Amino acid sequence: MRKTEIEETNMTDINKIENGPMLNLYPDSLGGDLEAVADLFEKDGFADAFSSMYILPSIYHSDLDRGFSVIDYDLEETFHSEKALLRLGRQNIDLKLDFVLNHASVQSPQFQDLLEKGSRSEYRDFFINWNTFWENCGEMTEDGYIQPEQKYLDPMFFRKPGLPLLMVEMADGSRIPYWNTFYQEIRDTEDYHTRYLGQMDLNIKSEKVWDFYRETIKKLAGYGAKIIRLDAFAYAPKAPGRANFLNEPETWEFLEQIHKLAQPYGIRLLPEIHAGYKEKKYKLIAEKGYLTYDFFLPGLILDALYRGDGTYLEQWAKEQIKENIHTVNMLGCHDGIPVLDLAGLLPDDRIEDLIRLLVDRGGFVKDLHGNKKMYYQVNTTYYNALGENEQALLLARALQIFMPGKPQVWYLDLFAGSNDYEAVKRAGAGGHKEINRTNLSQKDIESGLEKEVVKKQLEMLKFRKEFPAFGFDAEMTIRTKPAAQISAQAENALHFAELPADQMYNRIYITWKKDGYLARLSADLKAHTYRIQALDPSGNLVWQS
Repeated sequence: MRKTEIEETNMTDINKIENGPMLNLYPDSLGGDLEAVADLFEKDGFADAFSSMYILPSIYHSDLDRGFSVIDYDLEETFHSEKALLRLGRQNIDLKLDFVLNHASVQSPQFQDLLEKGSRSEYRDFFINWNTFWENCGEMTEDGYIQPEQKYLDPMFFRKPGLPLLMVEMADGSRIPYWNTFYQEIRDTEDYHTRYLGQMDLNIKSEKVWDFYRETIKKLAGYGAKIIRLDAFAYAPKAPGRANFLNEPETWEFLEQIHKLAQPYGIRLLPEIHAGYKEKKYKLIAEKGYLTYDFFLPGLILDALYRGDGTYLEQWAKEQIKENIHTVNMLGCHDGIPVLDLAGLLPDDRIEDLIRLLVDRGGFVKDLHGNKKMYYQVNTTYYNALGENEQALLLARALQIFMPGKPQVWYLDLFAGSNDYEAVKRAGAGGHKEINRTNLSQKDIESGLEKEVVKKQLEMLKFRKEFPAFGFDAEMTIRTKPAAQISAQAENALHFAELPADQMYNRIYITWKKDGYLARLSADLKAHTYRIQALDPSGNLVWQS
């Protein structure tokens, strides 16, 4: 099938993306604000390790979910962001920023105007009135909302128990249900009024919403965004009787419209979606010409190092190269370690063993909308997931930078951060994610930069950023082989032939080639040892680790 004009343009955009490492953090993660981060990027040993930075959305005005419940996309003055963003731009740091397409905070000016003015509000169709959406599709309940017929509910995908709605009391005393896929809180105030917190779904059929999308993308481009992560995009297109998660073809039509808004600013889109490998959602995104997240890699590397077996890691790398799947890859992130995504890639028993291992090492399991048999992620630092083994962390980082994709580095992984159980206690119910979000002080940063495990990671990342053998347009090969089958001559070689099949593959070899430059990683997944070698076009060894 011939690619659409949008898909062809997207693929061109992807090939232009700077492929170097990207630091991932909240604006207050390192030193309290982005000024401190800009200072850090000027330090010897740190400045040359990254070419991009992903700043999580508490850079905006928000009220819940540490930034993802966005009130508006103006900069949060607490973090002194505007000046710092200019400094980072002068340091040639590309920015990746979030845009939450599906919803906005109930504290947003649009929803507050709706609360105050009701049907007189210019934003009366900006959000999804539940009863209007489900008209003629169910029965009105005593509580004032339509209960859809079961035939409409059966295909639906739910992120939380119960119907995804929030009953809201308007200024005139009427109570109206609005579609609410994600977080919600209702609090009584001292003056006996109700305060709503949560994230109300946007009505993408509203022209006002598209004006909002257009204005927001322009604003993010003005901050220096080169990549925009599209959070919860797959929930935005909705229709009665559909799953209302990745509805097809509406979701792809929706993305094409967003792409058209972003294209004049030279912005690349990164649609964010979690789904099992067997569902091939990542492949659909890639076929449309978009970057996709490699949510498989964190678990695959942990499985490979735990079992000393790189079989499935090799399988995934080869698929990416063969299918031309362009990813942003990672080890840890603000949401923990994905496990839902591994379904169909790793055998079920290996996924279950991995979950048990991570829990034994101090992690917390998050299940999907209360279903204990649908594990979503494990909340833990990657360092704890590796048993607080520094050598294993270095090997994991080496594997990450040699796997296909643009490497994204969670700041706490870089500093070998441990699980923060006190933060979990402070956060209360549902606060498991805080285990991996510890803010580091200036003193923490200074002492961390003196640690060998941090220095060695930064050296690897600088190599990955600067050495010309890597890129979406480079040639990559990967092989695994049992240690017993490796001769001393093959171990020291920089090239290798097809290797015989075996059930356990504890040695792994990865090479990248471009314009005569060659980089090679050889590693023992059981012993957690590795070697990196880099050759220039004349065959000279120019870097090794």
